[in-house]
Amino acid sequence: MREQELKENLTNVEARVAEACKRANRKREDVTLIAVSKTKPVSDLQVIYNQGIRVFGENKVQELTGKIPEMPEDIDWHLIGHLQRNKVKYIVDKVKLIHSVDSYRLAEEINIQAKKKGVIVPILIEVNAANEATKFGVKLEEAKQLCEEISTLDVVHIMGLMTIAPNVVVPEENRGIFHKIKELSVDIANENIDNVDMRILSMGMTNDFEVAIEEGATHIRVGTAIFGERNYSI
Repeated sequence: MREQELKENLTNVEARVAEACKRANRKREDVTLIAVSKTKPVSDLQVIYNQGIRVFGENKVQELTGKIPEMPEDIDWHLIGHLQRNKVKYIVDKVKLIHSVDSYRLAEEINIQAKKKGVIVPILIEVNAANEATKFGVKLEEAKQLCEEISTLDVVHIMGLMTIAPNVVVPEENRGIFHKIKELSVDIANENIDNVDMRILSMGMTNDFEVAIEEGATHIRVGTAIFGERNYSI
C-alpha cells in the first residue's frame, strides 16, 4: 500500500515538472529533482530509488550519515539544511553538493576539512531573498561579495545559488523571489570571478516548484509531494 502511494506521488510530481518545463520552453533534463527525504525511513527512499531517482536531499548531518550506508552507493546526496561548522567534518567527503553556505567562516571550515579528506567540495550560496528573520542565508545585496571572498578558497567550488522562498498559499507570490535569484545569478556570472560558477539554481519546493522552474530553477527540492507529510516526532 505504502509503496503504491509513493510511486503514484512520484508519477504526479514528474508530470508537474514536465508540464512546468513545457510552459517554460525548457528541456526536462535541465531540471534535477531532489527527493527530500528528511524524517523518512530508508524503506521509503528505496521505493523512490527503485523508480529511478538518484538524487536525495537531507537537512540534518546525523540523519544523512545514518542513511548513506543503508542505501545504494550510486546516490548523489545533497545537504540542503543549515550546516554548523562543527558538523562539516562528517559530510565533506560524502555529499555531492552542499546547498546552504551563507558565510565565509562556514566555507573556510569546509575548505579545511575537505583538504584533510583530499576532496573538492561543490557548494551553493544560500540567499535569503525575502529577508525573512526566521531563515538563514545571506542578503541579496551581499551575495556577490560573499562569492568573491569564498572564491579564494582552493578546494571549495561555488556552483550557484540556493534560496528558500516564503511559505505561501499561492505559489505565484514567490515568482518575484525566484526572478530576483535568477537575475542575481546572471549578475554574478557576468563578473567572471575565478572559481565561481552559476550553473545551478536550487529553488522551489513542493508548493511552488513549478513557478521556480518557470523562473529558471535547475534543481528543485521536493519532499512532501513525494513522501507525504513529515514526522517530526522521530
